[in-house]
Amino acid sequence: MRVKVQKWGNSIALRIPKSFANQTSIKLGSSVDLSIHDGKLIIEPINQEEYNFKTLISEIKESNLHKEYFNDKPKGREIW
Repeated sequence: MRVKVQKWGNSIALRIPKSFANQTSIKLGSSVDLSIHDGKLIIEPINQEEYNFKTLISEIKESNLHKEYFNDKPKGREIW
């Protein structure tokens, strides 16, 4: 499929047709990796791991636990 490269600010932009995006994990707001191999532009989706609260909490250990730190006094409704 041929698409046209257009100006976007000081850069150039390439629109990804919906039919192509639907065949990948690329969607609005996705991050992609751009590289050049043998003179060809390669666009690859970055499949980020999905996190959930339970998994994140289970990985807290004494060695990576941050202590609370307050550098000022409570203000307004923070005062008990």
